[in-house]
Amino acid sequence: MEFNNDLLKSLVRTFSPSGNEERIRNLIVNEIKDYVDEMEIDTLGNLIARKKGLGKRIMIAGHMDQIGLMITDIDKDGFLRFTNVGGISPLLSIQQRVIFDNGIVGIISNEKIDDKNKLKLEHLYIDIGAKDKKEAEDKINIGDVCVYLNEYYVDESRITSGCLDDRIGCYVMIETLKSLKDTNNDLYFVFTVQEELGIRGAKTSAYKINPDVGIAIDVTKTGDTPKAERFAVGLGKGTAIKVMDKSVIVHPKVKDIMVDTAQKNNIKYQMEVLEHGGTDSGAIHLTREGVPSGVISIPTRYIHSSNETIYKEDVENSIVLLKEVLKNKFDF
Repeated sequence: MEFNNDLLKSLVRTFSPSGNEERIRNLIVNEIKDYVDEMEIDTLGNLIARKKGLGKRIMIAGHMDQIGLMITDIDKDGFLRFTNVGGISPLLSIQQRVIFDNGIVGIISNEKIDDKNKLKLEHLYIDIGAKDKKEAEDKINIGDVCVYLNEYYVDESRITSGCLDDRIGCYVMIETLKSLKDTNNDLYFVFTVQEELGIRGAKTSAYKINPDVGIAIDVTKTGDTPKAERFAVGLGKGTAIKVMDKSVIVHPKVKDIMVDTAQKNNIKYQMEVLEHGGTDSGAIHLTREGVPSGVISIPTRYIHSSNETIYKEDVENSIVLLKEVLKNKFDF
């Protein structure tokens, strides 16, 4: 399987923070339009792409949005104050470059603080080089959103970039769609909005589709760095099959199908028990009377930074696993 760096680079470089997913949605539409039978954009902005079949309705969900910062105030000297849009770490944000939708680039810095452990977002500001409030207001408005400015780095085994959460999940879904020839199941590939704000897009789209089975595709952390929290997932050990996180306990039958499929097809995999965090499956499995749901995870270091890191081999195993899992009858 040849890794499509051009596609992933386009995905991670597309400005689309939570609530502003139009650009990434348009990119995905152009990528998948020849591989699905129908597409629609629902009221909240989710992209629902259907590949028709006579079997069970399977919802495959990965979120399009990325974390960001929203401007709340501009002081008299032209420095911007902000709040978070999704999970932003104050400590990781210091000295990061950010970019706005209009191309303006700023640098995050902080007020003097004696104890960095007490650092909060209220201590940070964005410097866009304005000499005063008026000059800043000519460029940026209250409510404007920016994201970390990142660079895409790739070598033989790994990729480092911002926004891999969850553009790598979107990548897995796109590449799976391209490789799917036939399926007996009725497949709904849903590229969701506002996951970083509380799995909002998955809630509305799952209610609309009313699936028989749900599968989320998202990143998960690793426990393979020095003095990391004990966690069995590591880079290069294969795709991760989730057992539990804070939003869901994976349905045993869905988990067993994923494990059996991996074993029968010699797909490299590892089991994931995450003690915090969640994915779109957290919303899908609570839809209507309940939906048996599972998660295929891509192991990722440094999540919610501008240097998220993955192994290409793990991504490729995730694509193969999803493709083969979707061939199952799901007789339950």
